[in-house]
Amino acid sequence: MLFSVILLGLCIFFLLLQLKPRRPKNFPPGPPTLPILGNLLYLNLKNPLKDFERLRQSYGNVYSIFFGLKPVVMINGFQAMREAMIVKAVDFAGRPQDMFMNDVIQRKGVIMADYGSVWRDHRRFALMTLRNFGLGKKSMEERIHEEVECTIKTLEKNIGKTLCPQFMFHNAASNIICRVLFGTRYEYEDEIIQTIVKCFTDLTRMANGMWAMLYNSLPFIRPLPLPFRKAFKDIEVFLSIAVGLVNEHKKTRVPGEPRDFVDCYLDELDKEEEGSSFSEEQLVRHTFDLYIAGTDTTSNTLLTGFLYLMNYPQIQERCQQEIDQVLKGKERVSFDDRHNMPYMQAVIHEIQRIANTLPLGILHSTTRDTELMGYFIPKGTTIVQNMISVLSEEGQWKFPHEFNPENFLNEQGKFVKPVASIPFSAGPRMCLGEGLARMELFLFIVTLLRKFNFIWPEDAGEPDFTPLYGITLTPKPYPMKIQLRQKQ
Repeated sequence: MLFSVILLGLCIFFLLLQLKPRRPKNFPPGPPTLPILGNLLYLNLKNPLKDFERLRQSYGNVYSIFFGLKPVVMINGFQAMREAMIVKAVDFAGRPQDMFMNDVIQRKGVIMADYGSVWRDHRRFALMTLRNFGLGKKSMEERIHEEVECTIKTLEKNIGKTLCPQFMFHNAASNIICRVLFGTRYEYEDEIIQTIVKCFTDLTRMANGMWAMLYNSLPFIRPLPLPFRKAFKDIEVFLSIAVGLVNEHKKTRVPGEPRDFVDCYLDELDKEEEGSSFSEEQLVRHTFDLYIAGTDTTSNTLLTGFLYLMNYPQIQERCQQEIDQVLKGKERVSFDDRHNMPYMQAVIHEIQRIANTLPLGILHSTTRDTELMGYFIPKGTTIVQNMISVLSEEGQWKFPHEFNPENFLNEQGKFVKPVASIPFSAGPRMCLGEGLARMELFLFIVTLLRKFNFIWPEDAGEPDFTPLYGITLTPKPYPMKIQLRQKQ
């Protein structure tokens, strides 16, 4: 009997040894691993950002951790980020295909598509179509200004009052990309836009969170009815709305005369080229990608911006002085005016830096065996970018740990953009929505600051700048008080 117990114990011991992940030769260093769990116990699964920084202090700018049995290489600091995302861009341009978000979107679309022809074709098509529909042109400015006017009406109704801007900015950014994708916008009270915004807010909060990490680390839990199932329901809600809008387009479109992105894609489908990667299913999934790329980063950056501007009133006032001086006599701001507003540009870029909206970027994977900073990285290794390690890196910024527009101004007061300013990541897989986001941020912030003063309510207590963690960092709901400025 004793012998049987000992034998069973030895069998379990050796089985656990087999399930203990090991680092290959010359793989980036990292903490000791446990069987099955890897390094999960080293992390606060609800928000691991501080743990990633702690491990960086111990193991350097390139280190490895294990999500269960899955090895993950964490990249920190501008030098390592540049080598991976720019110098060796193709080596690091893949996407892991067995993770939470891939299963949620069923490996369709462009953002999570692996490196290859399908990704290349759809990214090229998206960028070309966005350009054709006015990205960087007056037509896109018109769309944004129309939405800014709707935001102004909301604010005017609340002059002298206190409101929470959370959904106001989400709705505004959502409407702009809806106009580009589907040619339609929704009133802020409309049930459809409220449903869409709620789905995306919940999904992005979960995508890098505890349940997503457990889903990625412990595959055996995936069939269980755990909270991550809600993400699958959320995307089905959006897709059902998108399918309805696509079907309406099919009935009303005039081939060759596109009104929006969906019409352009349907024109592409009409060509029916053999071996084409374009399909109606890809179209619906593609709208999801563009919606999330064009909404969440922008709305959360706006929320972060006004949170800081209210609590740094001297910066808000200096912005308004520059705006008044440059726009004197002009009915409204244009995107080209940014070239005459160095301080305003510095403030917006500093807001993006401090917001760190995509704290871990989007997961990458290696497309072949490669090296990084002298370490061996096998093909198929998941790569995570720790963006805060670049956006607050000592030596890259004058004031790395505080909100200060001087980070983007030289001694003559001119706007300068440091090389470490990469809030949208870098390389071939940088954020699709960057151009649209930059235009929206400038036109929204300048127009609203020109018309209103934004004040932190006296009875609101101390502001909490700590954001909520998810695939994007979201400011906690906060109050703002609105005052109408005297006409300049």
